[in-house]
Amino acid sequence: MLKRILLLAALCGLVGVSLASAGTPGFAWHDTPTGSAARLRGLSAVSSTTAWASGSLGTVLRTRDRGATWQQVGPPGTQDLQFRDIEAFDADHAVILSIGSGSDSRIYVTADGGQTWALTFVNPDPNAFFDCMTFYDSRRGLALSDPPDGLHFRVMATDDGGLSWHVTGAQMPEALPGEFAFAASGQCITTDHGRRAWFGTGGAAQARVFRSDDGGASWSVAATPLNSGPTAGIFALAFRGQQHGLAVGGDFLAETASPDNFAGTADGGASWNLLPAAPPEYRSGATWLDGHTALAVGPSGSDVSTDAGATWQRFDDGSLDTVDCARPTACWASGANGRVAYLLRTR
Repeated sequence: MLKRILLLAALCGLVGVSLASAGTPGFAWHDTPTGSAARLRGLSAVSSTTAWASGSLGTVLRTRDRGATWQQVGPPGTQDLQFRDIEAFDADHAVILSIGSGSDSRIYVTADGGQTWALTFVNPDPNAFFDCMTFYDSRRGLALSDPPDGLHFRVMATDDGGLSWHVTGAQMPEALPGEFAFAASGQCITTDHGRRAWFGTGGAAQARVFRSDDGGASWSVAATPLNSGPTAGIFALAFRGQQHGLAVGGDFLAETASPDNFAGTADGGASWNLLPAAPPEYRSGATWLDGHTALAVGPSGSDVSTDAGATWQRFDDGSLDTVDCARPTACWASGANGRVAYLLRTR
């Protein structure tokens, strides 16, 4: 219950080029006029021209012209829902996840650019709380809930693009007391295609990463050195290939004072090491731009690493919650007050 209150209170809650501050590493966000006041914690980059974003107030936005115009295409009658995650496959096909206890956790699917939506899942368990989802491809995906019984995280799988879901992950290591995932950016679970998936946790004495090598049927778990506690842990995972990954997070109640909040792995998540040169600030979203360049965003700014996470430089001081790249020339980010931006190279 403490988690529900803290997250829903503290986590809910700029047009032109947002140029870099001192020490610019050659990147900047170009803000686009969405016309929305929603907090957009869900994001899916399709291309340099097409992106989807989702968030509070039942908001789902779509652009097909690089942000020059945005359409509100969310399901009707969902103003009380928070769509914290969205996975889009093209300009027409997308899956959205709303978060919350019991029936507030829902999944909708569209095949016509949001003109119509099919409600394909309503959580029947009052103790379950779905946080995020990921897709291997346009058909196979996973959705993650905090442990309904306090002992095991619940994972659901789809094999038909989100039209139907079934419980998987029967072989799941036990959760630590108070352990859960954060529904802050749609990135608490991720995959790098193939059959491997990972999800990150916090809330407990350790922040951990769970890994599946068989499409979500079974899982192993590894401890990380990231700071963890009731409001701290891993908020986003990002992998480039099957071996190299980033875990970012911190304490969302200490946005500018969150040390020990970045870690890296070179063995597929079996072990994790702190990245001591990372910004000691809370970061809720992360992604890889290419094989050596990574982005991290949060309420206090955006950072880039051009050396696979060894060092980081700030390039934006605005608030963002999540970030996604379809390819190196198609990176988008979104956050509070309807902010959505795409990445520019400034030199």
